[in-house]
Amino acid sequence: MSNETDDTDVPDEGEQGDDPFPLNGSGAREGDPDEQPDPPAEQRRREEDEDEAPEIDDLGSEVEFDAEIADDEEIGKDDLLGGLRIDSTSEIEVPDRLVDQVIGQEHARDVVMKAAKQRRHVMMIGSPGTGKSMLAKAMAELLPKEELEDVLVYHNPDDSNEPKVRTVPAGKGEQIIDAHKEEAQKRDQLRSLLMWIVIAVVAGYAILAMGNPIIAVIAAVLIYIGFQYISRGNDAMIPNLLVNNADTKTAPFEDATGAHAGALLGDVRHDPFQSGGMETPSHDRVEAGAIHKANKGVLFIDEINTLDVRSQQHLMTAIQEGAFGITGQSERSSGAMVQTEPVPTDFVMVAAGNMDAMENMHPALRNRIRGYGYEVYMDDTIRDSPEMRRKYARFVAQEVENDGRLPHFTDDAVEEVILEARRRAGRKDHLTLELRSLGGLVRVAGDIARGEGADATTREHVLEAKGRSRSIEQQLADDYIERRKDYELQVSEGYQVGRVNGLAVMGQDSGIMLPVMAEITPSQGMGGQVIATGQLQEMAEESVQNVSAIIKKYTDEKISDKDIHIQFIQTGQQGVDGDSASITVATAVISALENIGVDQSLAMTGSLSVRGDVLPVGGVTHKIEAAAKAGCDRVIIPKANEQDVMIEDEYKEMIEIIPVSHISEVLEVALEGEGEKDSLVSRLKSITGSALESSEVTKPAGGSEPTPQ
Repeated sequence: MSNETDDTDVPDEGEQGDDPFPLNGSGAREGDPDEQPDPPAEQRRREEDEDEAPEIDDLGSEVEFDAEIADDEEIGKDDLLGGLRIDSTSEIEVPDRLVDQVIGQEHARDVVMKAAKQRRHVMMIGSPGTGKSMLAKAMAELLPKEELEDVLVYHNPDDSNEPKVRTVPAGKGEQIIDAHKEEAQKRDQLRSLLMWIVIAVVAGYAILAMGNPIIAVIAAVLIYIGFQYISRGNDAMIPNLLVNNADTKTAPFEDATGAHAGALLGDVRHDPFQSGGMETPSHDRVEAGAIHKANKGVLFIDEINTLDVRSQQHLMTAIQEGAFGITGQSERSSGAMVQTEPVPTDFVMVAAGNMDAMENMHPALRNRIRGYGYEVYMDDTIRDSPEMRRKYARFVAQEVENDGRLPHFTDDAVEEVILEARRRAGRKDHLTLELRSLGGLVRVAGDIARGEGADATTREHVLEAKGRSRSIEQQLADDYIERRKDYELQVSEGYQVGRVNGLAVMGQDSGIMLPVMAEITPSQGMGGQVIATGQLQEMAEESVQNVSAIIKKYTDEKISDKDIHIQFIQTGQQGVDGDSASITVATAVISALENIGVDQSLAMTGSLSVRGDVLPVGGVTHKIEAAAKAGCDRVIIPKANEQDVMIEDEYKEMIEIIPVSHISEVLEVALEGEGEKDSLVSRLKSITGSALESSEVTKPAGGSEPTPQ
């Protein structure tokens, strides 16, 4: 027989006094389960788990299929599945680990893997829906589980307002609590037995010796109340299991996005019974915060800049010290008097946000993240390749598997999703990485198929989903177009002087036609002015100033005694932000100055340099579609954006796309008449040639485009 003590054995009350696990000389509690060696079976299980767990360096993002894959040399650009020979997404294997499901963010994925291995903090900055939270969860899966701990809070007999804190290996906390409860139950049973004996003796004496049963009843009640009051001390001896990781299969992941101070830093509940011996022990009122629950795991905070300054300062302390005591967050609460010993906060922090997050983030907090970790910018797009197309096919399979209720997608349905990924990228030979919105399209298409009772989701379901899953901005833009048609505010035929159909984008994925009007009036003695209305924001105002420079340069007329009025029609409360209406404004003003009509079946978009060069803008695909919806026959776009056009098939036959590189080309297409127009265009060309005539316009480094409105 083995003499090894079982984990939950509790010494007799006579040996331990009131506490079954008193502190020994080293600070540990004698007879505590965590001081006992692990049973051999449990030890073997841990060793087997460690042997089976793959190393972080071995993890990858390879796509595995049950079907045939063609060689890259045989894969053409029109092969949207990247050489896959599948009938549906059911043939695609979905990886178990989140880190293997990450698509496109290779740099961020590598950083997260390194950070998990070295336990470094990470800050991810990028557009919403690019995978920041998914990478944070993947990081939690990569951290070792065997280091997890439970946290217990004990009553402090010396000072009840300063509870003691103790950490034990994960799973031992429940055993300690059970042992304390069992010991407390034994003491309660002994006290109850003693109480009934005393009641019986006193009541018997009062009845037999004194002959007064009323005194016996009163004495019994007083004895009962006294014993109940004394026994309340037993509750104080049972510790509070603050953090329980017994059933945690991976390192903790705590999402503290938008958390208030108490939820983030921990709190002490208010006690309405604060006197007369009725109060709840202070250690029982302590609540763990996200920073404590994330100990040995990952603390994820999105929109980090929205945390108040005080919370960010406390967060810095928790990161620096690796421990943070819990106190009441409300100054009026009785919990404000309670301050625990430091509670472990050895977490890996993953902070996330958009570009504005860095502006409003506490500088010292960002410095700590940079000093002890990495900063990562999340890409918006990824270069199109056969391998990436195969990964996007796997992305569709992942969305189906993760949802659990959607029919699998056929091969042509997957192709339509990949086409939409190309379209939403807004760049030639690229795919969008805003996969949350793309996943929404997958789910809507799957819901439509499921509602019809279909066995699989087809291309027709995806096409229908594209119509149903329109953003609020798209729905609003379509409503604007219809209303303008009703009230004849939308002009798409004939010629008008000083009126041009400009184009803008609303949100990120919708376009709208935005008419611009210009009028020339005599100045009232204050010198010539350029007056623009329509809720213009800073960038739009600057573009108007640039246009005025071009007007002064290209016109032969003296305009110092004239005012130029420019009106952006029906811009709404949001106004105009961006310079994509520059060629629209220039065309409207030149038309008004020269009294030459502008073709109203034409719409245009493009930025303009002070030398007259047409520069690239963002959202050309959505703008072209908006022009087609509004009834225009032609649309002018910057030549540099020609490769970014990926309009839907239904619009290709509706509108002609005219790429231009100089303002003279815009006027040649837009203005009516031959003689006067040719004279004006010739004059413009003689003053200056196109700056882009001998060189191709390149986009900004890093692949990101301007997104003017």
